[in-house]
Amino acid sequence: MSLSRFNAIDIILNRSDLDLDFVDKATENISSFYGCNVFNDKAMQKYMDEEAYLSIKAIIQSGEKLDFKLAAMVADAMKRWAMDKGATHYAHWFQPLTGKTAEKHDSFFTLNADGKAIEEFDGSGLAQQEPDGSSFPGGGLRSTFEARGYTAWDPSSPAFILEVGEGKTLCIPTIFVTYGGESLDYKLPLLKSQSYLEKHAIPVCHFFDKEVKRVITTLGWEQEYFLIDEALYNARPDLMLTGRTLLGKHSPKGQQLEDHYFGSIPERVYAFMRDLETECHKLSIPVRTRHNEVGPGQYELAPMFEEVNVAVDHNSLLMDLMERIGKRHRLRVLLHEKPFAGVNGSGKHNNWSMATNNGKNLLSPGDVPGRNLRFLTFFVNTIKAVHQFADILRATVASASNDHRLGANEAPPAIVSVYIGEEMTQVLGMIETGITPDAEGVKKVLNLLSKIPNLAQDNTDRNRTSPFAFTGNKFEIRMVGSNQNCARPMTVMNTIVGQQLKTFYAEVTALLGKGIDQDAAILTILQRYIKEFKAILFEGDGYSDEWKNEAAKRGLANTPNTPEALKAYITKEAKDLFESTGVLTHRELEAHYEVMVETYNLHLQIESRTMGELCINWILPAAIQYQNTLADNVLKLKEIGLDKDDYRAQLDLLKRVSENINKVKELVEKMTKARRKANDQSDAAERAEHYCDNVKPYMEEIRLYADRLEYLVEDRQWPLVKYRELMFLR
Repeated sequence: MSLSRFNAIDIILNRSDLDLDFVDKATENISSFYGCNVFNDKAMQKYMDEEAYLSIKAIIQSGEKLDFKLAAMVADAMKRWAMDKGATHYAHWFQPLTGKTAEKHDSFFTLNADGKAIEEFDGSGLAQQEPDGSSFPGGGLRSTFEARGYTAWDPSSPAFILEVGEGKTLCIPTIFVTYGGESLDYKLPLLKSQSYLEKHAIPVCHFFDKEVKRVITTLGWEQEYFLIDEALYNARPDLMLTGRTLLGKHSPKGQQLEDHYFGSIPERVYAFMRDLETECHKLSIPVRTRHNEVGPGQYELAPMFEEVNVAVDHNSLLMDLMERIGKRHRLRVLLHEKPFAGVNGSGKHNNWSMATNNGKNLLSPGDVPGRNLRFLTFFVNTIKAVHQFADILRATVASASNDHRLGANEAPPAIVSVYIGEEMTQVLGMIETGITPDAEGVKKVLNLLSKIPNLAQDNTDRNRTSPFAFTGNKFEIRMVGSNQNCARPMTVMNTIVGQQLKTFYAEVTALLGKGIDQDAAILTILQRYIKEFKAILFEGDGYSDEWKNEAAKRGLANTPNTPEALKAYITKEAKDLFESTGVLTHRELEAHYEVMVETYNLHLQIESRTMGELCINWILPAAIQYQNTLADNVLKLKEIGLDKDDYRAQLDLLKRVSENINKVKELVEKMTKARRKANDQSDAAERAEHYCDNVKPYMEEIRLYADRLEYLVEDRQWPLVKYRELMFLR
């Protein structure tokens, strides 16, 4: 039984100070405990001999395969470190295609041949485990009776200790694959894409700096979320089951006054944030920024930049931590992209860049002409890649929940465009129209580049409506939803930019073979690229209808819903891209697509069922009760002989309530029939189209009439917690 609305409010109003069972390190210097629960460089040096330490460091840097002897030494060191920290179990921690993290715990405890209890963790336990692969989404890669799946250690992401209550578990980041080695997770494609980008970025870097030995991609994510009291959460079945409010009239006060944004953080929320930050810092998650977001009850935290693989792991771990720590504070964290209609949704902006082993950000212009040309090379090639594969990048952020956000309040539209700012627009325009492949033309452009201010100092403006924006020394992918794993868009970014750099290098090399000067060759090719991708550059308002019309004229795709967007994954272009780069096989790509489509179907199935139940069991009984009250009143007034004009207000209310009751009941029945018809489709893609085209419209219409009933029915009789309570009760 769900908590009633007024019971929930009563709990909040009468709650005493929370007795929080955690160690508050917020008053200590973060550096004194940062990374204390991570098997980091300091821990490795302490628990491993020098030879083993240097060997594992070299393998982490090179990505080479780990031999069993070294794995055994690392496992022993990890076990001793973890047990000294109080850990009793270990787990392979992975990211299946559910969108959540997963872990299978095993105890260090075992019995030897003599029946004696010992603590054991060997190299095989570190390197590989065998969780059940059949119960995770596999898109046809595994049959139900083929249960075997493998997790394999990823040495590039450090092991950590997860504290849950009094329990401590050593968690080992791993990939998750089928018996045949096919990807069942987000991590393996990401690692492959990193390797592919690096392979083709290094030769391009050598045009400018022969000392470059490594190129890594970096990610800085910005996590937005809502917080509400757990009592209110428990009184809303739709929040519990779907993560969003399927019904609910807008509060008279929402975000119109913009008084919440960057406002003072409520004390209770501040306590949650401090607790969360402490746990993050213990796990080396370098969160640094916290603030109120635009929507009432909406907040954001953001870390420093990290190597993309580690950053993705940290964000996945963070989402788990947020839910755990929220419960300590009797709060619920809402990571759905649009938990409340009429106010801002939550995104997870992915700030992507590339850096070399000698500390150079390849997307930072600097103030020296040579380095500016290097910057321009990587800058232009990134935009060229996004222009060519915009539909695939859009598909990476497609989901049932993100469909509610893209194109809504302050969220980027579903049309992929690139914002680069006034300064860089002028530079690209100059190159497009003014360069010739001779020494004078090159000198002219380099003189211009030498005068550009260092854009790393945020000399570019910010465009909230742009889904892909250059913000000084990085590109910000603003389409990613708050509940999504960053790995998917990062995998595609790495892959498409890697392929583009491969093409660019070949084209420059061909011109050099003809005796053309290197700078002239580079700028000649960049000039052509600028002309080819010019259509995707847009500096204006991405929300406007005018932009939709203009984008269509430019040939840019507008895919506002998930079933349409996901089709990009099964085009010949996508198959050629992923297979030629080795990031995903054709079979893996099809499987990942099937999982995304089926996940969409299941989300809409759950939402429509929940909405039907809310209407029949909650909304209509309350509305009918109020209808009876009005009818009784009308009958009594009629019995005492009053004229209809004397109770026309009651009659009008009765009529309006009755009309909306009938509409809700009628539409729920139609929605149920439409859902059954969708479920009858044997093909997942056809089911998705039926849900999108036939079920969703009924849900939107039902909400309209149910919300009208909320406005009409007496407040004391309305069963669902209202928006004003969800967003403003603390």
